Amino acid sequence: MAGTITTSLSNAFKLQLLKGNHDFDTDMKVILLKEESALSTNYGAATVSSGAVGTDEVSHSSYDAAYSRNVLGAGNGATAAIANTFPKMDSNGTTAIIDFDDTTFANVTVVSDGAILYNPNAGDPNNDVIAVFSFGGSVSATAGDFVLQYPSPGSSTSILRLD
Repeated sequence: MAGTITTSLSNAFKLQLLKGNHDFDTDMKVILLKEESALSTNYGAATVSSGAVGTDEVSHSSYDAAYSRNVLGAGNGATAAIANTFPKMDSNGTTAIIDFDDTTFANVTVVSDGAILYNPNAGDPNNDVIAVFSFGGSVSATAGDFVLQYPSPGSSTSILRLD
């Protein structure tokens, strides 16, 4: 069975945010998902735990040694560093926005169709997924850097925003 990756906020994140289990003054983590054709399940709004990804996380010796949540355990992945001066209100004064510095998986060999942003410091580790992102197709790196670039921050463009 092939799975799918749908860009969305995790349903659990919405509730966990209201419970105060996410602090956006600390950095988050990102793990990469395999190509959709190799996934065992679907990823999207119903994805709640980074620990449940298991073998759907990409796997290669270079990635596993430095970033793998599946191999190295909770709290692993590439760092999604929150950019300076964020989170903040957009210039419209009605939308809270956040921006992240580019996330780099250094010197890896991987092919991925999407990623999961999660909070390793969430109050409930079984509900630590913030969002799932589809790349819209396969993206790869061969013995090089795999870099996630986030959209420019703004009321309609920030990767995470609350209207």
